[in-house]
Amino acid sequence: MDIVAKLDRVSYQYPGAAAPVLKDISLTIHRGEFLGIVGPTGAGKTTLCLALNGIVPQFYGGRFFGHIAVAGLDTLDHPVSQLARCVGMVFEDPEIQLTGTSVENEIAFALENLRVPRAEILARIPRVLAAVRLAGFEQKNPQELSGGQKQRLAIAAALALQPDLLVLDEPTSQLDPIGTQEVFATVQALKQELGVTIVMVSHAAEEMAEFTDRIALLSEGRLAALGPPEDIYAQVDLLEHYHLRPPQVADTYHQLDRRGITMAAVPVTLDKGLAALPALQISDRLLPPPEFPPPAPSPTPPILSAQNLTHVYTSGTEALRDVSVAIHPGEYVLIVGQNGAGKSTLVKHFLNLLQPTAGAVRVGDRDTRHLSVSDLARSIGYLAQNPDNQIFNTTVEKEVAFALPYLGYSAEAVKRESLRALKAMGLWGDRAAHPLSLPKGERSRIVIAALLAMQPDIIIFDEPTTGQDYRGAKAILEVSRQLHQLGKTVIVITHHLYLMPDYAQRAIVMGQGTILLDAPLRQAYHQSEVLQSTYLVPPQAVQLAQELSRLSGQTYPLITPAEVARCFRPRQESSQ
Repeated sequence: MDIVAKLDRVSYQYPGAAAPVLKDISLTIHRGEFLGIVGPTGAGKTTLCLALNGIVPQFYGGRFFGHIAVAGLDTLDHPVSQLARCVGMVFEDPEIQLTGTSVENEIAFALENLRVPRAEILARIPRVLAAVRLAGFEQKNPQELSGGQKQRLAIAAALALQPDLLVLDEPTSQLDPIGTQEVFATVQALKQELGVTIVMVSHAAEEMAEFTDRIALLSEGRLAALGPPEDIYAQVDLLEHYHLRPPQVADTYHQLDRRGITMAAVPVTLDKGLAALPALQISDRLLPPPEFPPPAPSPTPPILSAQNLTHVYTSGTEALRDVSVAIHPGEYVLIVGQNGAGKSTLVKHFLNLLQPTAGAVRVGDRDTRHLSVSDLARSIGYLAQNPDNQIFNTTVEKEVAFALPYLGYSAEAVKRESLRALKAMGLWGDRAAHPLSLPKGERSRIVIAALLAMQPDIIIFDEPTTGQDYRGAKAILEVSRQLHQLGKTVIVITHHLYLMPDYAQRAIVMGQGTILLDAPLRQAYHQSEVLQSTYLVPPQAVQLAQELSRLSGQTYPLITPAEVARCFRPRQESSQ
């Protein structure tokens, strides 16, 4: 089999680092292969990607050991500009990669820099746009594209270089589920139709299980496991050991195995998981559907509400249309919807960063048009998707205490409240550290501590799990749970529906600037058509439960792998 890239005992240490970030990695990548790379944050995944095109160590310096050859070129002996013809790179955020004023200009840019003849550029543009399903978008401004379309354009620009190897580093982390599916399907089509060799880093376990040929699991810079996805993802205990999330199908069947209900092989994709359900002898083993009483309505007036809210941007875009919603004290609410559904615009109205074109927003009984942003800061705390955008002080303690004097706190109260918040978020030991020296998960905690010190009644988390590995995402959501247990009203915006059953009580589903559904979380997750209308996909556990309902003729309103597994009698019980 033709080899595209070969790594031989590769180790690498960044300048000034205490330890290597890559340790003795040997790996062969074959032509036409789709290799997935997984691992917890800090495992060395991005560094490995950068090493494949020579940026590591040519740009960063440091200590490099071993040998990497891509398309026969040694990455130490050839400049990055030459290796760029062999290795296309696509990064996590499509926004930072797109600089052209039109789609075709974006694709032509790198080709022009490499002095590709004009006639050849004009020939390549339609080919790569067709390959990523963007034909007809040639004159479109890249900034007018959806998130999934932007990432597909970045792939097209890399593909136009006709690389031997296409490397994608977390290309779907900022996309909604349909955008994620678009990128994976595009990459799979490139592999099947054009024979492109793919290396992709991703935390999207379900898609990695479905589309890749092999999975390389990195941990602490080492290659911990390598094999087909049906082998790697079936080893749920192994994934849990490395703080990785298995696909929900694999998790469900793994839990069934623990109950003594074994399969010849643990399915790791949805299709195989659905197909395996009849073999479980449902008529003998399936327990009656559990009852989940709906939550009681709140007896208290809303703490936050919008009435017939409409917002039209100066460009003429109607981002919100006649939105009415009421959130009560102590609720934990999930807001979901496709990119561009209006979620962020709604939250900006809650924070008074935007004024209604029509309708009104109220905090308690106060109309936000009569309140300043600083007034609202006493009632509403906001954690942005990127915590670095909210950090600007030189120590953690200064960051947490910064806003309190401006809110009228005395020096004694500033010290008391910042101390309380630092300890509540587990940051007291890091109080003298520079905030940006800490990992991203800890930086999120700093912002939460700063919000907590101001004692707001409502805390909004805007896409807090984006770019986080499973452990990091769970850590942030555990903080949200702690705040909810303290009596705070919590609102979370996220695309990661599979994370939320343990936390949220209610889901507001948005699409095209309106509220499509406002219901208890369990009910909302089973409204597949509504979710799909706003480019969301029910978690795999929900789809397994829906198939159980179809096969049994009973309704199973289940939303987690554990709930699905618990609906089956353990083997020793079913045999009695």
